[in-house]
Amino acid sequence: MSIALFLLTFLFPPRTISSPALALPSTVASLSPRAVAVAVPVPAVKKLPKTLSYTVTATTYWPEPGQTDDAPMETADGSIIPTRHSSRTRWLAVSRDLLEGWGGPFRYGETVQVRGISEALDGDYIIHDTMNRRHRHCVDVLVNERECKAGLEGRWSKIKLSKITPKQIWQAS
Repeated sequence: MSIALFLLTFLFPPRTISSPALALPSTVASLSPRAVAVAVPVPAVKKLPKTLSYTVTATTYWPEPGQTDDAPMETADGSIIPTRHSSRTRWLAVSRDLLEGWGGPFRYGETVQVRGISEALDGDYIIHDTMNRRHRHCVDVLVNERECKAGLEGRWSKIKLSKITPKQIWQAS
């Protein structure tokens, strides 16, 4: 008990009021509940599309301490980038605002479709990494350093990023 509460209780003790219970009038005691119809407007439910599409900015990166943290071969979800990786590895880093933990629609390990970069880089990617917190609505495509120097390095705007819904596997019950 705090000192202030003790002092308040000591200076102003609680009072008890003793009064006989009031009886309800006979008209109130004889009422029975009845059904009441209430009209509540129900808003129309929008159906979400099967694949959600987002417009983002795309860049490329390769695992080196200058572009990542001090452990460049380890991604944010704990995966280890293969030593002989290339753009065919199809791994993607997304900005934090696109991840579910920060209010976005995507999770680590989900497959997404990227369209609008180039024929070499468009396709399906698996989300494994997170970009620096300063980026918003961006994705980073994992490539090899040699590929970047050969022409795959760049920054592309108005890229379509779509969530791919997993296909249902038929199973006998």
